[in-house]
Amino acid sequence: MSENLQYHISLSKSQINGAQYVILPGDPGRVEHLAKAFDKEARHLSSHRGYVAYLANFQGQSVLVCSTGIGGPSASIAMEELANIGLRYFIRVGTCGAIQPHIKLGDLVITRGAVRLDGASTHYAPIEYPAVPSFKLTAALLHAAEQLKTPHHLGITVSSDTFFPGQERYDNHAQYVLRQFQGSLQEWQKLHVSNYEMEASTILTMANVFGLEAAVICGVFAHRLVSERPDPSFFEIARANWENVLVKAVYHHMHTQGTVL
Repeated sequence: MSENLQYHISLSKSQINGAQYVILPGDPGRVEHLAKAFDKEARHLSSHRGYVAYLANFQGQSVLVCSTGIGGPSASIAMEELANIGLRYFIRVGTCGAIQPHIKLGDLVITRGAVRLDGASTHYAPIEYPAVPSFKLTAALLHAAEQLKTPHHLGITVSSDTFFPGQERYDNHAQYVLRQFQGSLQEWQKLHVSNYEMEASTILTMANVFGLEAAVICGVFAHRLVSERPDPSFFEIARANWENVLVKAVYHHMHTQGTVL
């Protein structure tokens, strides 16, 4: 099966030139920029059903960048098919909303565990199964952020199936949130959760179920204690921060894994 063209991502094992690392932004519009942070000559491989992929040559090895779309169901398809063609190390990168007062817009949050407020991950493991990242991949992200002196936080992430009610946003169309979510933001804050996003718990759960490795890093694009809306003026800051950290982290992980030199 691994030699076949995967239906949704439209990639085959032969196309990725032995790549083991894949960077996973949600937004297909971020793929090219991310890939070219690793390799200015990174090349486009496919665009199919919202899954856009570029291949970079980094430190003599191939690094794939592939979008997952928004939310757990879309990310789960990407994870399945990327695993089918031989990817081993998965790093989700994207934007998030902070819920702790000490976290600032533009900072990075590196996930040390995710609350499974999604449905997709429950199709792979019971809810009691933890959504935790690879220790080595996470350590590489932390090492890179510390070396670069990039503002960052190691924290617990809530992964919600919905952007509006599941994250207790009252600016949704109905202007109403189900009782089960009313007060949930404050509760997660009291439980020392750092941020909200939508894919981490699915990606981390699946990687562990498959015997693979995954980590998550997100740029703070909204501060939920200030506003329910993202602040686009901080996007370029967050993007520069995560790209610099990702490149250094993958370099560090490659060396410590013994895959380079």
